[in-house]
Amino acid sequence: MNIFWLRRDLRLTDNTALNAALNSGEKVQPIFIFDTKIINELDENDPRITFIYEQLQKINFELLTYGSSLKIFFGDPTMIWQEIVNKVTVDGVYVNRDYEPYGINRDVSIKEDLNKKNIPFFSFKDQVIFEKDEITKKDGSPYTVFTPFKNKWLEKFNQIQIDSTAVTNVSHFLKSNYAFPSMEDLGFVESTIKVPKYELRHVPDYESTRNFPAIDKTSKIGPHLRFGTVSIRAIINDVKNLSDTYLSELIWREFFMQILWHFPKVVHNNFKPKYNGIEWRNNQEEFQKWCKGKTGYPIVDAGMRELNETGFMHNRVRMIVASFLCKHLLIDWRWGEAYFAKKLLDFELSSNNGNWQWSAGTGCDSAPYFRVFNPYEQTKKFDSSHAYIKKWVKDINELTYPQPMVDHALARKRALDTYKSGLEKILV
Repeated sequence: MNIFWLRRDLRLTDNTALNAALNSGEKVQPIFIFDTKIINELDENDPRITFIYEQLQKINFELLTYGSSLKIFFGDPTMIWQEIVNKVTVDGVYVNRDYEPYGINRDVSIKEDLNKKNIPFFSFKDQVIFEKDEITKKDGSPYTVFTPFKNKWLEKFNQIQIDSTAVTNVSHFLKSNYAFPSMEDLGFVESTIKVPKYELRHVPDYESTRNFPAIDKTSKIGPHLRFGTVSIRAIINDVKNLSDTYLSELIWREFFMQILWHFPKVVHNNFKPKYNGIEWRNNQEEFQKWCKGKTGYPIVDAGMRELNETGFMHNRVRMIVASFLCKHLLIDWRWGEAYFAKKLLDFELSSNNGNWQWSAGTGCDSAPYFRVFNPYEQTKKFDSSHAYIKKWVKDINELTYPQPMVDHALARKRALDTYKSGLEKILV
């Protein structure tokens, strides 16, 4: 018996590791592990848990039509794999690769344990078009600037054929009928926040509409790529001729994934060490006002309230609120990154980290430190009618709405002075 271990690839269609397992000649039992090392860091009603659970239900229903079922586990994956191999004969384990430090270390440990019992651990590329060292400079070193990475990505992409595949050899699923646990059985509470379905019908207009949050014409694809409810190959094939700008955003995702893979230090450290001298103010009270959307800057508050209520924030507004936290308030990007990680339905470590460091000026190919978004000018450009602001800041015309917590001009000058002195400190 082979085991196919679902992780962030929650689908049966066009699943690389699953297809390999089904074509291996052995019967295949799919499993999923609710990893307590991750779960314990989340709220019991985290909407992403509800989303994962609902996707697993769909997968189980589909498996039942093939005479099989999904086996759910809850606990430490290392311990669970020890229990599995002690109970049943496992010929091989099939997974799709993870590129985050925790996932890499987890898989290395489990692979070593399985190999000691002569059980092979097969891993496959699935959540990206190109991985690891597939897009590099001529000398084999990784790109740290997006545009040349993108050009190389496109050059290589145009030389290959990307196919999406259906589930093959479904008769090779192991006959099983495991009981599917309820959310209550697992200790979860269903969230009132739901992950919206993705849609690609607005992609042809993406270039002209993507910066206007009130229009709401983004695809909402983020969570679906994050948890693999759809394959990146299928999405790329659908959009590659519809919008170069949209395709570019998908390439940014792979760029940040490769940055994380090549430079895992970025999880906790500035990509550019020269920014280590910045003296962040890190005022806890001001941070809480930012988190709650009570800064007195309507476009910032609208974004934070949208995030808190829905788990989503428009990408243009993400840049505005991030710049405000790092530059106007001089609060460490790691604080903002952690808050987004807790709230975003589409949280993905590589993109979240990469974009926060971009906003702070500390990352690879980042905005220069002297670029400080003016929230008022951003509002004029991208929400001139205040439609987005009015939707999320209901109290904007009430006496209870706060005054701006900091003057823009003074905050900008303070940020530039702080960054400059921090850079000089490192250079001395």
